[in-house]
Parts: sequence; structure tokens; C-alpha cells
Amino acid sequence: MDYFAALRFLRDRAGYDRGFVANPFADEGIGLARTAWLCSALGDPHRRYRSVHIAGTKGKGSTAALLSSMLQAAGYRVGLYTSPHLHTLRERIQIDGQPIAPETFGTLMAELAEVDAALQRAHPDWGAATAFELVTVLAFSAFARVPVDIAVIEVGLGGRLDATNVILPDVALITRIGYDHMAILGSTLAAIAREKAGIVKPGRPVVSAPQEPEATRVIEAVAQERGAPLWLGGRDWQVTGTWRRFAFHAPGWELADLALALRGSHQVENAGVALASLPWLARVEMVVPESAIRQALATTVWPGRLELLRENPSVVVDGAHNRESAQRLAEAVHESFRWRRLWLVLGIMRDKEIERIVAALAPLADALFAVEGFAPRAAPVERLLAAWAASTVGKPAASYRSVEDALRAALEQADPADLVLVTGSLSMVATAREALGVAVSDPRERELLLG
Repeated sequence: MDYFAALRFLRDRAGYDRGFVANPFADEGIGLARTAWLCSALGDPHRRYRSVHIAGTKGKGSTAALLSSMLQAAGYRVGLYTSPHLHTLRERIQIDGQPIAPETFGTLMAELAEVDAALQRAHPDWGAATAFELVTVLAFSAFARVPVDIAVIEVGLGGRLDATNVILPDVALITRIGYDHMAILGSTLAAIAREKAGIVKPGRPVVSAPQEPEATRVIEAVAQERGAPLWLGGRDWQVTGTWRRFAFHAPGWELADLALALRGSHQVENAGVALASLPWLARVEMVVPESAIRQALATTVWPGRLELLRENPSVVVDGAHNRESAQRLAEAVHESFRWRRLWLVLGIMRDKEIERIVAALAPLADALFAVEGFAPRAAPVERLLAAWAASTVGKPAASYRSVEDALRAALEQADPADLVLVTGSLSMVATAREALGVAVSDPRERELLLG
């Protein structure tokens, strides 16, 4: 099976409007059973290396990237599994910072397809494995085949019922929890936190970012119930400073004069979560020296997160897609950049809190360039324009049928001292990066995944 045959095989299993992360609540736990069965049939590849599991609403990918970079700088062979991707599905499965090769992906998918057929024969009542479940098991197999020393695994959606939750991690990390996927995870922070805390395993340590009291209470209760040692940000560890210079404080361990390549104070918090996991990993003989920490923090990049693509005028892209990430983006842009006028190129998925996202970003911008049709779940442009009108007084707005058209129009109006901000979705970011020649994608893959 070549790479494109593998993508065709996956396409028929994709859910959530071709987003590849299916709703794990659709069958309340059967997805986890399918994933575990597939893993067992392949010899449980996810048990052949150490692992870290990361859940949360915001910052999962950045935290995963920072931690994997630190481990790699320490000399370990590191697997990294994240979602979604920007330009190719292969980005989701990386070994020592390199996406899985197309040939390897195809070979592993061919093997997995045979096991998947056996699963359907053995348990026809379970239904077919989803695309996300299949890719998750494929990632586990890819890491075992190398083999890696440790894998950093990001949750796809939620935590408790996510396909990745078959692993038994050496430490679980929970980044900042906020309001997202509320139709699936729940409408309160407590409900959402309960799903995220589902990755906490009995007796295994958990590190959490600072949380709102409602979420904190849930995480503390779950950790106590499962006998899991908890390091809570703001209580058991702290970070102070800005991304240009910050310090980390934990019991018996302090690091000063740290610097990040990732912009924004929210990235300092993400770095803190990653750093707070290191003492726990050291207990299982995964030691990361200070020199590796400093090197990784200062050099790790994570595309599409407050990323500067061009200057004079500046073009910045960010994947903010919920109310909290939009608020943090607004703060980070103020902190990291200067501009005369800001042109906002915005597209949002229809199941997001569109009005709240627009309200958070509107004070930054002098004009809105609203985009529809950039992804199957894209919101109608009329909703963006209505939200803009409700959040501003007299600021211009226009609609565009593509990211490329909106970006071109913004750049035509922008002076060298201006800033063009493209945000609202990682799909928006990916298209903008390709339009500016920063990255390329294979149109055949895009058609297979989204067509």
C-alpha cells in the first residue's frame, strides 16, 4: 500500500466533517476497546517505550513540542504524536523531529488494514475503527519499530475516551482548560476538566497548568481518587517573566534566565508544564540536563503559533480557535509586535464560539477580511460579519471566498509599518503559509483528505 492508497483507506473512516478526530462519545467507550484490540493484535507496541500523555484545551501541541525537543536535546530518541496537522497528515507522527516517511506510513497501514479486518470479523457489533483510531495505532507501531526511547502523545479530543488513552504514561500533563468542543465535552469547566482528567492513571504522576478553581477542584479530586501525585501550576511550581526572559521554580529546583523561541507569555506557561514533568521523568531514569533544557527552549519552533512569516508589512499567523486562545492571542500580539494598523484575516469553524472569538480580536484590528469555504466546517461569512458589526463601531469589513484572496487584499492595503494577522483556525494558517511560499502541500493529499 503506497501513501495515497493509505489515505484513501483512511478517508472512508474519517469523521467530524473529515476532520479525522471523530467524536469519541458517539459509542461511549467502544472506540477505546477497538484501539486496545488493534494494539493487542499488533503486540501492544505502545508498551515498548516510555511515554508522556498530554491533554488540555490550549497549548497541548506547543507543550508537546517543547518537551520532545528537550528530550531529544538530551540524546533520547523521541516519538511525537500530535493533531491536527498543517500541510500533510505525516506531520502528526514524528521521530526526532522528522515526519514519518510516506513509504513507512503505507507499509504500516497495510499491516494495520489486515488487523482491522480481523477486528471487524471478531467484533462486528463494535463497528469500524475510525480514522483517528487507526492513525493512533499506526503511530504507536511506528515508534515501536524504530524503536524510540520515549513518546510524547497528545490527546486528540477530550481525554477520557480518546483513542490515545490506551497508554500507561510515566507522567500525564494537563495544559490550561477552557471552553471548546462544548457540544461534546460539556458546557461547564468542571465537565470539560473531568474529561481531560480522564488521562490520569492510578499511581502515575500528573502535572497541571494553573487552572480556574472549578477545573482545579476536579483535577485534584481525580488525582486523589486515583492515588496520582499532582503538581499543580501556581501551587507546586511557578513560572515568572516573559518569553524573552523567564524563570521556573519548583521544590528543590530553580532555573533562571530562560528564553523561548515561541512568542507570548502563554508559551511561558506551556514551557512550565513541560519543565515540571522532568523531575518525574528523572525518577524513571529519563534525565534531561540543564544545557539541553536551555538549548531546546531557545530553539523550538511550532509552526502556526504566533508565527511571523514576513516583515514590512508583518504577516503573523496563529491557530487560535476558541475564546481563551483568541484572548491570549490578542495579549501576545500586543506583547510581541508593534504596528501602525492591523488587518485581521479571519476564518472560524462553525461549531466554535464565533461571537466571543471576534469580540476578543476586534479591538486589535482596523479592518476585517472575513473568509468562508477554507474548510468543510467553516462558518458562513455572514456570522463573522454580524459578530464584527456587534463588536465594532464603523470599522470596515469585507468577505472573501478564499484565504488567498483575503490575504492578497490585506497585503495590497497594508503599508510597511502595518501588521496582517491570519487566524481563527489551523486550516487558515496552513493555507496562508502555502500562499506565501513558506510551505507546500500535495494537492492530491488535500483532495483525498477534504474532498
